[in-house]
Amino acid sequence: MFETLKEQPADKILMLMQAYKEDPRTQKVDLGVGVYKDASGNTPVMRAIKAAEKQLWESETTKSYTGLAGDPAFAEALGKLVLGDAVPAENVAAAATPGGTGAVRQAFDMIKMANPKARVFVSDPTWPNHLSILKHMGLQIVPYRYFDAETRGVDFVGMIADLQQVLPGDVVLLHGCCHNPTGANLNISQWKAVTELLLEKQGTPMIDIAYQGFGDGLEEDAAGVRLVASSVPECLIAASCSKNFGIYRERTGLLMAVSRDASAKKLNQGTLNYLNRQNYSFPPDHGARLVTMVLNDPELRADWAAELEEVRLSMLGLREQLASELQRLSGSDRFGFIAQHRGMFSRLGATPEQVETMRRDHGIYMVGDSRLNIAGLNKTTVPILAEAIIKAGC
Repeated sequence: MFETLKEQPADKILMLMQAYKEDPRTQKVDLGVGVYKDASGNTPVMRAIKAAEKQLWESETTKSYTGLAGDPAFAEALGKLVLGDAVPAENVAAAATPGGTGAVRQAFDMIKMANPKARVFVSDPTWPNHLSILKHMGLQIVPYRYFDAETRGVDFVGMIADLQQVLPGDVVLLHGCCHNPTGANLNISQWKAVTELLLEKQGTPMIDIAYQGFGDGLEEDAAGVRLVASSVPECLIAASCSKNFGIYRERTGLLMAVSRDASAKKLNQGTLNYLNRQNYSFPPDHGARLVTMVLNDPELRADWAAELEEVRLSMLGLREQLASELQRLSGSDRFGFIAQHRGMFSRLGATPEQVETMRRDHGIYMVGDSRLNIAGLNKTTVPILAEAIIKAGC
């Protein structure tokens, strides 16, 4: 029967990774894969995570299952990190998932269970896996304008105009911070306007927050999420620990269903438990336990927050260096948006042909839509990238 299967489109980022590996040039720069790298090109284990692992190795006495929704202590700790005091804990149902992607998938499943005819509004552009999963599940996708190709900022007028089409029962997918792939974020006034529109249209927000702490700080990056969660009747939040805790391979995520009425928590929690059971039964625990230990231990938490701030400031420094070097080479400030963007990514605004020129002539690897991973740079490679950008005619 398998002969009836159709060839699936290859993942462009994975193809890019393979092409980079096969490139024999010594001077090449990988700006494609969405993984943080330090100045040496490594993705280190964070100090607090390493310390927690040592503690866990000495204290753990069982590898038995924790529960369908994972350890409640993990949901409480990560939920508090994301939501703060924005909503009462008794209004939040939560389930641990295999990574932020698992949380996104479970959220889409919950949406489909609640309303099979729901339309999901997604930013144009958005993380490609959002679209891939939605298409695979057969949910209707409605793009809304988000990125202004001229200013490289948010096309907020276009966004609001497109979201006027939201109907009751529709879902609007928002990026909590550090928009992937553009790096262009909503400010708090814009978050307020979006929230008011959702209330007016009776649309349900779903927020994907994968980079808390990578933009303007842990609290600042959660401001929009908290505003929405405290204002609307219900919302879904998919949180990832891959980036801000550096535990990519541990696949650690959390899906939260927030409601204004505490009585809804039982139904929401039962649904999340059910969905976990159908997809993988019990979620992985190792990464979740490490995160819980770090967040609940004052000393580990302080060290983690300090290292995360070092990471954030490093990326900001690289942004400023790149923008400055491009200004020097081009004699204009047209690349100033790079310093204004936040998070790991920026969309350069280059054409696919210009991206290919940079790869062919300079060994610069970035996604075809010109999304570049700022964390893939260091002080030495910034001038190399800047020269390639100018020579490619960007």
